[in-house]
Amino acid sequence: MASNNPRSPRQKMINLMYLVFIAMMALNVSSEVLDGFDLVEEGLIQTIKSTEEQNNIVIGRIENVNAQNPVKAGELYRQADSFVKESDRLVSYIQGLKLRIVQEADGKDGKLEQLDHKEDLDAASIVMLKSKETEGSKLRTAINNYRDDAMKLVANPSKKKIINDRLNTNVPKKGKLDNKNWEETLFEKMPAAAAVTLLTKIQSDIRSAQGEVLTDLYDNIGAKDFRVNLLEAQVVPNSEFVVAGGSYEGRVVISAMDTTKNFTYSIPSIDPETGYFKIAAGAVGVNKVFSGTVKLTSPDGTPIERSFESKYHVVPRTTTIQMDEANMLYAGEENKLTISVPGMSNDQLRSTISAGSITKSEGKWVATPPKGSTSVKISVYNGATFVSDQEFRVRELPDPAPYIEYKDAGGVTRRFKGGRIAKTVIVNADGIKASIDDGLLDRQFTVIRFSTVFLDAMNNAIREVSDGSRFTDRQKAQIRQLARGKSFFITDIKVSRGGSERDLNSIEVRIN
Repeated sequence: MASNNPRSPRQKMINLMYLVFIAMMALNVSSEVLDGFDLVEEGLIQTIKSTEEQNNIVIGRIENVNAQNPVKAGELYRQADSFVKESDRLVSYIQGLKLRIVQEADGKDGKLEQLDHKEDLDAASIVMLKSKETEGSKLRTAINNYRDDAMKLVANPSKKKIINDRLNTNVPKKGKLDNKNWEETLFEKMPAAAAVTLLTKIQSDIRSAQGEVLTDLYDNIGAKDFRVNLLEAQVVPNSEFVVAGGSYEGRVVISAMDTTKNFTYSIPSIDPETGYFKIAAGAVGVNKVFSGTVKLTSPDGTPIERSFESKYHVVPRTTTIQMDEANMLYAGEENKLTISVPGMSNDQLRSTISAGSITKSEGKWVATPPKGSTSVKISVYNGATFVSDQEFRVRELPDPAPYIEYKDAGGVTRRFKGGRIAKTVIVNADGIKASIDDGLLDRQFTVIRFSTVFLDAMNNAIREVSDGSRFTDRQKAQIRQLARGKSFFITDIKVSRGGSERDLNSIEVRIN
């Protein structure tokens, strides 16, 4: 893993040039020497770009690991992401200080890319030192907080030292002699070019510290894997309840251990590679014990032996047959059932019905009793072996209720079954429908025909007939003429389902 090396030749050269030019500035050297700060600035900017590219590679790797295994890398990824954002905020804050110094020296139109008044000795002091709570003091506090946050995230002692040295805000020796604080030592009467270069150097140190933190976080992903202080053998059964004639199945595992290690079990029926086992259930009974030992070798070669024990119950076979819609079957209808037997999958089951038919579809069972029947018996088999049976009452479907289907203002489908309703809803409706809608069933019927009855000004009934489920044009025209508060009736509703026809009650519709 690449990291930022403070001892690289390039970094040593930049640091040396930085110190030389700071010293020459103190001697009040010529403008040609001040121009040399541009060279240092360019070198630092290039270093920052290179460091940011390396940091982006590392954070990309952390993101990939988190995407593949968020349980292992999630916390470290969140720490890395938060620290990257903190780094960006501090670098952006310093960039703003640099621009303010340039504009203080060159005017409000000054640009960082071209500092004209490099020798200006007041710009840095005004921006960084002029105010009760100076920007210099704020910067020092921000760097200290950032350094503390970085060191909390780093586990490697050498990286901690690198971060502490790079982001050190102790007062330099010269500042102590002059009784100055950190910011006064760095920015008081400092030429604008030198101040800008100094701030760029701090940005470079921040990006370098960010790189140290990211590489350390990446190196620590998975570093604690398999470091445990407790080893415990466990039986993980598929179920603690076993039916007579079935099998007790499950897995024996070692908690917090690498599953690729070779284990030795005291019971031959346990697979040494997977820990999977299968033993005969035996007779009906409770608290039967499955126990043994498992042996393994620790990373340092020390042999380890752990005992395991699990209790299970063997119960008689039982069957559950449950109606999905109601607690009875309907003659001539497809009634959905859920049939389950503890310890058996749905594929193992076979069912019969005393009258009518029963089939399996998409994991469900569909029973269809014949018309005219009053009860049927459903029997369940495991292959050819009888398991149990259950008797059900059978009845005809109740009458459906007619309704007008529409969508409310929120787009939700509603059913109007009589009463007041807006004229626009009725005019825009296609017609009427009919279904059993009692909270248990939702069975649709086919509307064969219906009539509408309107009363004219003389209270004479005007009847319009529709040979189907849709409103006719004449019916729609009559509805449009109705004033608010007027009513009409939907009558003579005839519906069918399964070959039989039924007459339904009328609906009164009052225009709201």
